[in-house]
Amino acid sequence: MDKIFEALASTPRRKILAYLAEAELTAGEIASRFDMTKSAVSQHLGVLENAGLVTSEKRGQYVHYRLVPDHLANALNGYLQVVCPVSRPLKRESAALAAKKKAD
Repeated sequence: MDKIFEALASTPRRKILAYLAEAELTAGEIASRFDMTKSAVSQHLGVLENAGLVTSEKRGQYVHYRLVPDHLANALNGYLQVVCPVSRPLKRESAALAAKKKAD
C-alpha cells in the first residue's frame, strides 16, 4: 500500500495515470505531453509499475504502458473509504450489516 501512496503522491505520476486512462502509450508518447525528458518519464513509469498501477509490454523497439484498472480502482476506493468522513460511517454500517447477516 505504501508503494501506491508513494506513486500517487507525485503530480506528474497522477498526470501520467490520467493520460493512460483511455489509451496505451509509449514512454516517448507520454514524454511528448510533458516538459520532462524521456528518462524522467521512464523513472515515473517505473514507480507506477512497481506500485502495480501500470503494466508494460515490449513490442519491437517500444515499450507500451497501460493502466491496471482493477488495481487502481480498488486502491482508490479503499483509500477513500478510510479518509472520507462520509464513507467511514457507511463502512461501519456495512460491516455491522454483514456481521448481522452472518449471525442470522
